[in-house]
Amino acid sequence: MHKPLRFEDLAERHDIDPHQLQGYANAAKVRLETHHSPPVDFEVTSKGETVVYEVKWTPVDDRLRRSYNNSDDAKRDGAYVMAFAAVEDLEGMVSIGRAETKTGADYYVAPSGTKPQDLESAFRLEVSGTDGTPAEVRRRLKEKQEQTRNGTGVEPAIAAVVGFKTKLILVERA
Repeated sequence: MHKPLRFEDLAERHDIDPHQLQGYANAAKVRLETHHSPPVDFEVTSKGETVVYEVKWTPVDDRLRRSYNNSDDAKRDGAYVMAFAAVEDLEGMVSIGRAETKTGADYYVAPSGTKPQDLESAFRLEVSGTDGTPAEVRRRLKEKQEQTRNGTGVEPAIAAVVGFKTKLILVERA
């Protein structure tokens, strides 16, 4: 039995809108079910080490599937919660807010318990989701790391890429 990667209950621990988190979790479930049945094992690699997590989710119904039928949007949105869950477990950081345009990132994450207004200890988090091969996940990680370096944000950055089909999440500092 592997450690769980909990993405459906982030609102209990993360400081962003719970409705938005639920929408992202719904998107993740739809993308996961495109390729798998729960539970599945996901490899999460960070700093050269790989940990295997068990990913469980509430099965989706036809209404949810239709609601998240745009696969590009669902991959992007679903990747947010999968990355939030991975960064929370690996780094002890939770999401605290959306990043501004051109910062080179999607969200801010900070150590659990940090006040959302206090970006002194925050990191920028750039996220991508794909149904591609492991090579595609690695290529995207390099792109996302470069994107954070070219952004206007001054906070340190983390890039995360979620491979829904390959059951692989890569998380690296940029």
